[in-house]
Amino acid sequence: MACFYEKLAAAANQPFALALIAGTKGSSPQRAGAKAIFFADGKIIGTLGGGCLEAEVQARALTALKTGQPAEFEMVLDHDFGWDDGLICGGSVSGVILPHAAEAKNLWQELAAVTAPVRWGVKKYFSIAKIADNDRSDWLYQETVSPPVNLWIAGSGHVAQAVAPLAAQLDFAVTVFDDRPELANHDFFPAATKLQVGGWHELLKFHPPANAFGLIVTRGHQHDALALSEWIHFPFAFLGLIGSRRKARIIREQFIRQKLATAEEFDRVACPVGLDIAAVGTHEIAVSILAQLIQKRAERRKF
Repeated sequence: MACFYEKLAAAANQPFALALIAGTKGSSPQRAGAKAIFFADGKIIGTLGGGCLEAEVQARALTALKTGQPAEFEMVLDHDFGWDDGLICGGSVSGVILPHAAEAKNLWQELAAVTAPVRWGVKKYFSIAKIADNDRSDWLYQETVSPPVNLWIAGSGHVAQAVAPLAAQLDFAVTVFDDRPELANHDFFPAATKLQVGGWHELLKFHPPANAFGLIVTRGHQHDALALSEWIHFPFAFLGLIGSRRKARIIREQFIRQKLATAEEFDRVACPVGLDIAAVGTHEIAVSILAQLIQKRAERRKF
């Protein structure tokens, strides 16, 4: 989410209209919170779901830019509205169009760099503001922006190299750990990726920040087990281990037998990590892992 606010802050040097979906009923191409930035030259950043829904909102956003008048919208996504574009979801969406959103640049900058949850919204008369804990105002839209989830990856091989850039695009803050500087460097990982390089026994002394996710994808079972023997005791919000069900069973039995972990601790480890999408190849495996990470992040944000 913070990535979109970076784009909002960067765009704020020129006029644009921010449109967002404030609510949905039934089936819709996007959920509440979907956003798009519309510029006078037709450029769009973000999406409200594409198709005729986005085209209609864009037309209204361009009008709002010309008139300076914000607006609410509500659209029923039925046959009459979307048949030509195949948009026959059957639900409805409502939202707001804010032609003066660039004036909230300071807020967008703050949301792009949040270190703790910040709540903001659009008031009844279309003003954009932060929301205090005791605020009882009428709001057309409210949202809590949380810092990116920290994703710690043990290993810097092919799977880690495929996961890290995708995770960064999906608003995870990635740190990679490995003892191989020839792989754990920015030739193989995005510049935003933090790298921790050294001996494993030193690397595994680092404690994760609160609510971090962990992913173990080292170069072999022995290194996986070494990393797991430490990380299994840390309070990761989610911990995944690459491998098969057979590998999970063998390591589980070994850990319990050697008193490296309890059955309850091991049961919190997702192995094989990733959703079962019949993934083949490194990049498909990365997609399956990110799908599970997104799912777990969304589950945690419900509470």
